[in-house]
Amino acid sequence: MKKWLLTMLFGTALVLGACGGGGNDGGDDESTGGDDGGTVDTAAAEEIFESNCASCHGQDLSGNVGPGLTSVGSDYSADEIVDIIQNGKGQMQPQNLDEADAQAVAEWLADKK
Repeated sequence: MKKWLLTMLFGTALVLGACGGGGNDGGDDESTGGDDGGTVDTAAAEEIFESNCASCHGQDLSGNVGPGLTSVGSDYSADEIVDIIQNGKGQMQPQNLDEADAQAVAEWLADKK
């Protein structure tokens, strides 16, 4: 019974951590939502990933509770990744990221091949 309770508490903490605040401070986002050769602000995308995704997908993209994303760009385009972020897929729940943050992370992840 104790293991079950501990597992439930740990799982709940992970889910709540994944939904985390994001802390958008209104910084300068260079992305205009285009997927047509624009440059990706890697530092900003990594920061957004760490704040919102790393608890499930791992700091190094190798996976944790969620799948690894080290080569996600070979399976999905940036637009498909945005769709997964916003609408969820499988056991992943939709994430509460604004369009610009979702696009920045998606473009960054789409480069992982």
